[in-house]
Amino acid sequence: QVHLVESGGGLVQPGGSLRLACTVSGVFKDINDLGWYRQVPGKQSELVASITRGAETTYADVVKGRFTISRDNAKNTVYLQANNLKLEDTAVYQCHAVVTVLSGDLLYEFDSWGQGIQVTVSS
Repeated sequence: QVHLVESGGGLVQPGGSLRLACTVSGVFKDINDLGWYRQVPGKQSELVASITRGAETTYADVVKGRFTISRDNAKNTVYLQANNLKLEDTAVYQCHAVVTVLSGDLLYEFDSWGQGIQVTVSS
């Protein structure tokens, strides 16, 4: 089993910053892509940022220049530094990992998700 645990959410004023962290634990061979999604009630979940094992990053246009995704492979952790937060950044942020698992002689990948963490931007 693979578990993803997020931390670092909370309440912040507009213009403020937060650093989210997500640690992957369990039995697996490798962690491939890592990412952060967010969802607002009544809307579809959207990709905020992702990072490959080789540290290539992708960002949603609405967060470019304000958010930075990074990973520490030694700690199996992905971070999301969110600066200059706006009211519209309020959402539940969810961590995502593509994990490689060895089963017998076979390797297979599957998606794993955290439970989500609330980020509220409000004055």
